[in-house]
Amino acid sequence: MSFVINEKLNAMEAYSPVSGDYRIRLDANESFISPDEDVMNDIIKGIEALRFCRYPDPLAQELCTLAAAHYNVSPDEITAGNGSDELIGVIISAFTQKGDSVLTFNPDFSMYSFYCGLVECPCLSLEKSEDYRIDIDEAIKTANDNNVRIIIFSNPCNPTSIAVESKEIIRLIKSVSALVVLDEAYMEFYGDSLVSAVGEYDNLIVLRTFSKAMGLAAVRLGFALTNRVLTAQLQKAKSPYNVNSVSQLIGVAVLNHPESIKRAVARINESRDNLLSEFKRLQKLYPAYLTVIGADANFVFLKTEFAGELFEYLKESGIVVRCFGDKLRVTAGRNWENNELIKFIEEFYSKK
Repeated sequence: MSFVINEKLNAMEAYSPVSGDYRIRLDANESFISPDEDVMNDIIKGIEALRFCRYPDPLAQELCTLAAAHYNVSPDEITAGNGSDELIGVIISAFTQKGDSVLTFNPDFSMYSFYCGLVECPCLSLEKSEDYRIDIDEAIKTANDNNVRIIIFSNPCNPTSIAVESKEIIRLIKSVSALVVLDEAYMEFYGDSLVSAVGEYDNLIVLRTFSKAMGLAAVRLGFALTNRVLTAQLQKAKSPYNVNSVSQLIGVAVLNHPESIKRAVARINESRDNLLSEFKRLQKLYPAYLTVIGADANFVFLKTEFAGELFEYLKESGIVVRCFGDKLRVTAGRNWENNELIKFIEEFYSKK
């Protein structure tokens, strides 16, 4: 007898980021700024004093207390996770039962539907408008007509880099019985967060991550912020020692230096704005070939009929971005990285 893989797993596709060694990586929306010297010194001291033979604090209390202050919520309204990815999986598995459905939007972060598939939860997907925005009225109607259990989306959106105004999200929250999960992984670069309002609603969870603005993609650290009742349920559902001690102490070190976070966000936004300005210049030069779609996050989203060809051209030059059909997602990088990227894109279009 041989073991047979079930239909659920056979039908799933693994998340496949770009792999390989490239001199310029602008594909994963990472920060190009590493923690500064003061933060690194605190991290080194913390690791030297760490008792590696002991399990981590199961509730990451020191980390969550500092993060709660940073996000302006109560410490009993926050749960730490291994990046917001782990928390997405916990939320979808914990707050749905057999037959419940989840509402997502297209395009958006692919892992929402991935985790739905993992727990065999029907995933409804609404297409966004021609300008890649969510129709809130349509979302409300779809959620209520289908008795949707969870609505989940990123704001600003990955991959479009377009944000929904908080007043529109509040209208959605107040108009549905579903749990609204708002993934604010890129909110530091936009600034219209609902995180401080989580205690006001019984059906709102906001996700935040340290992988982007904090420059800690290697650490895998994220948070779910919600009211006390839902926080208690999340902490029941998560693994008991989910965030390791090293990640906890690194997060603490970063939060103890809030000025470094502000500097990093300002620098990344400056890079994003410069990159956007260059793409708008190219759009004027080649209006038939290139359209800028959004830039509310730390990346710019573009449409071009030559997306696949340009993607390969850049790879051959040692530059990698992310390709989505006829669209490209380009992370803001260091000045010289942005300049190299634009040089090769301009060279590519000049040959058309």
